[in-house]
Amino acid sequence: MADLRINLAGIQSPNPFWLASAPPTNSGYQVQRAFEAGWGGAVWKTLGEPILNTSSRFAAISFNGQRVAGFNNIELITDRPLDVNLKEIYETKKKFPDRAIIASLMVEPKQEKWHEIVKRVEDVGVDGLELNFGCPHGMAERGMGSASGQVPELVEKQTYWVKEAARTPVIVKLTPNITDITATAEAAVQGGADAVSMINTINSLMGVDLENWNTIPHVAGKGAHGGYCGPAVKPIALNMVAECARSPHISIPISGIGGISNWQNAVEFMLMGATGVQVCTAVMHHGFRIVEDMIDGLNNYLDERNISSAMDLVGKAVHKYSDWGDLDLNYKVVARIDTDVCINCNKCHLACEDTSHQCIDMLKDQTGKSYLKVREEDCVGCNLCAIVCPVDTAIHMVEIPSKQPMTWNDRQASIKALSEEAINRRK
Repeated sequence: MADLRINLAGIQSPNPFWLASAPPTNSGYQVQRAFEAGWGGAVWKTLGEPILNTSSRFAAISFNGQRVAGFNNIELITDRPLDVNLKEIYETKKKFPDRAIIASLMVEPKQEKWHEIVKRVEDVGVDGLELNFGCPHGMAERGMGSASGQVPELVEKQTYWVKEAARTPVIVKLTPNITDITATAEAAVQGGADAVSMINTINSLMGVDLENWNTIPHVAGKGAHGGYCGPAVKPIALNMVAECARSPHISIPISGIGGISNWQNAVEFMLMGATGVQVCTAVMHHGFRIVEDMIDGLNNYLDERNISSAMDLVGKAVHKYSDWGDLDLNYKVVARIDTDVCINCNKCHLACEDTSHQCIDMLKDQTGKSYLKVREEDCVGCNLCAIVCPVDTAIHMVEIPSKQPMTWNDRQASIKALSEEAINRRK
């Protein structure tokens, strides 16, 4: 069995699977149930001045038979007194000393407020702190959450204030509701953060009821934007993790969050630079025991590849993630259809004919049976036919031997060199 233990900025846990700060970590009862199921850590639901939550607060999108493909909430931070939460954190840590308990914090952007809550929380034995600079609704209107997280100067300043008082590692949770997440990640580094976590939820309006025109969800006929999460946001989150992991200015660990639903998703995030992952929506959909499959799946994956430790996955694919200008423009793949497997639904032909490069022909063999064939000389290897095909093995993208590799950056450099040579000749 591989070693699943991780060490994220000094915070250790028996496996990379943590619960994110959210409804599943609202109480000691829940976190203890999660630890009994096998979760390696939990980020406690954000602590601060207790608030009032709305009664109607969740919504979801189901797509093509998949329930909760995307999830939306207008829930805020804890609505329970700080003293109650601290008592339960203390009891939970005492009962599960080997599990990571991280306190998510949010207070007004005032130095004394941060110092006060940090000291109180650390006194009950948490393993680390996560600063919630990501909540996009409710708290942002009060000058907290993403209102701070969208301003690099505020991220740096508040991180610095926390580090003045903190004895445990400080993780800064970043908002995706920003043009470039590396700007705020760098600000967290400048403020002294020990790690960053990403992403928090994305601004969203889930829908409008066509019968009564109310927003979904609505509160007494009125709605507000909420935070979007779930499987649908995974590609956005994975990109932001990768962008931070490949930045030379962000050399601190990353806790990956966003649409992680199974062990495969977790491995992707770790390969792209995350030391561990945090999960919320999948747990709200399926319960705490999904971690059993996640642990088994990761164990089997590591064993099959003769990888001794989960930490050996971290960042191993980051070097493969680059800028468009570095891609080989001479690389070529073409689509090939396996007629023995093809069910002749013609989806690939329709997609190619109407929206791509018109290179799939509908033909008939000697017996009059219809079949589809790709004109490879006209195929640009866009992958669309394979994407829309309902049979996984019917269409393969096949690599064609190519010329000498050439990137757009190489081409521009070559053009520039030729231009300079021509100018020098004229001189």
